[in-house]
Amino acid sequence: MNSIPPSVTRLIDEFSRLPGIGPKTASRLTYYLLRMPDEQAKSLAAALSDLKEKTVTCQVCFNIAERSPCATCADEARDHSLICVVEEPLDVMAIERTREFKGTYHVLGGAINPIEGILPEDLKIAELVARVKREDIHEVILATNPNLEGESTAAYIQRQLAPHTRKVTRLARGLPIGGDLEYADEVTLMRAIEGRREM
Repeated sequence: MNSIPPSVTRLIDEFSRLPGIGPKTASRLTYYLLRMPDEQAKSLAAALSDLKEKTVTCQVCFNIAERSPCATCADEARDHSLICVVEEPLDVMAIERTREFKGTYHVLGGAINPIEGILPEDLKIAELVARVKREDIHEVILATNPNLEGESTAAYIQRQLAPHTRKVTRLARGLPIGGDLEYADEVTLMRAIEGRREM
């Protein structure tokens, strides 16, 4: 007979589905929540509910937002002739922390990785090409991660954009090969943006 209540087992199972959370960590988190004051637990539950109910994907840049177009795309003070292409929304947050980039973004939703079954048509590349054709874009910065998948994604996008825009650049080396943008510090990211080069 199982002495663990079904509600506890269910939460452990749900935590275990999250990336980087194994069964032991899932159990620790669950038992921590059991000891948490009711008000704090309810606040966490409300935040999770709001996350799913109130967030949308911006139909311009495909970043996560609470309305579409998102605050960045709707901001007239930003340079709308400059697009920074990133793999994930976390990469937007990393670049925004530098306070150096004043253009707009385009979130691909991943990187080309045939081994994992991720092909160009699975990403927002066609939408990027359509956006560049539709808008007066002077420069597209390819800020995909400096790993094999990021490099091949950048090369593919550069070929797709070549007939449609004046300038396609890549973040300068300064970001470690094999690293992810979300883990880079602000100074490294700032220098990479400043030192970008034409492809």
